[in-house]
Amino acid sequence: MDKDRHIIHMDQDAFFVSVEVKKNSKLIGKPVIIGGSSDRGVVASCSYEARKFGIHSAMPARTAKMLCPDAIFLKGNMDEYSKASQEITEIISQRVPLFEKASIDEHYIDMTGMDRFFGCMKFASELRQTVIKEMGLPISFGLSANKTVAKVCTNECKPNGELEIPFPEVRSFLNPLPVNKIPGIGNATYRKLSEMGVRKIETLAEIPQELMFKILGDHGLNLWQKANGIDISPVIPYRERKSIGTQTTFESDSMDINKMKAILTGMVTNLTFDLRSQQKLTACITVTIRYSNFETVTQQARIPYTALDSFLIGKAHDLFKKLYSKRMLLRLIGVKLSHLVSGFEQIGLYHTSEEEYDLYQAMDKVRQHYGVESVVKACIVAPPAKDEKNKTIKYNPRKKSEEERKKSRIRTFINSGASSVNKPTDS
Repeated sequence: MDKDRHIIHMDQDAFFVSVEVKKNSKLIGKPVIIGGSSDRGVVASCSYEARKFGIHSAMPARTAKMLCPDAIFLKGNMDEYSKASQEITEIISQRVPLFEKASIDEHYIDMTGMDRFFGCMKFASELRQTVIKEMGLPISFGLSANKTVAKVCTNECKPNGELEIPFPEVRSFLNPLPVNKIPGIGNATYRKLSEMGVRKIETLAEIPQELMFKILGDHGLNLWQKANGIDISPVIPYRERKSIGTQTTFESDSMDINKMKAILTGMVTNLTFDLRSQQKLTACITVTIRYSNFETVTQQARIPYTALDSFLIGKAHDLFKKLYSKRMLLRLIGVKLSHLVSGFEQIGLYHTSEEEYDLYQAMDKVRQHYGVESVVKACIVAPPAKDEKNKTIKYNPRKKSEEERKKSRIRTFINSGASSVNKPTDS
């Protein structure tokens, strides 16, 4: 089956960083890191100049600073990255017969059967140049007989490259590569394989399937197939989003209950705004907390389909109350909304008034025009500063610097009390 397939894997090079470099040419050639710069921050993405120092995604910011003291840290803007991703997807969708958006910065394209009309390598190269020309962002691609080998090809020709491995050359291409080049092999699996003396893909491919199953179960069989260049997984044209969520790691551990509830309120408010923007409803809410000793616990509840703040905020607070059973400091808190379906809120006879629903619609319009923080609940706004006589200091824009005047006057607990909100990483 594989010999007749032609799969393209297209992946943006250091996508988040590339978007920032496009805005600011002074960042070209510099070690740039996207993510929180505090000791508890995490690297979401980094430039190839930063990777030369050993920095990679998901690395603690403190470690990244030690490896490269001159690195430039940027907080990043997910709205801009999402917009750029959508524009790239639009370019691809207008030119290919079948594609799958695997993440914010990568796509699989199935060109099977099209090689008799187009040269697949020529087509992929022209598509790549179109993306570069129209978006001004670097992109690489791999072309081969299946999704796994195409992805490995892309990773081998990055940055800003293109590579084709025809079906007859798949094994000779994979064999000399390190085993952790196979998608799906994480650090724990790599350590286990290394302890067995398996460091090359060729070695893994020669292990009997029965032994791989005995060691790693079904995952072991899947890895054995990939090591032998076998992957029958199809390019899926559409994948329904099943959940949305966010979590925040605090600058310093805390046990301020009121602060936790305010953060939860802000998180749920932002998530429900996203739900309504996507015309979706949720039927399950999950709250996660992590204690200072890294013990992580979760609690979830099934609920009637909804996308309204008030109901979900109440549920989030109830779940948090059940979860927080130890009088210990917390380092992380998170919320996830799952079991998503497309639809609109039904105005209930007893629990949701028409006025409340109209209020949410009006708030959403303001947020869409002026930003998500243009309208927030009062409980998540930090109290105003007071002088030595305990009197409220009135806001005076003339006393602010130019940089401070550009910033939003809204100061939420989410922004002031947390180091980072976990977001998708890119490669």
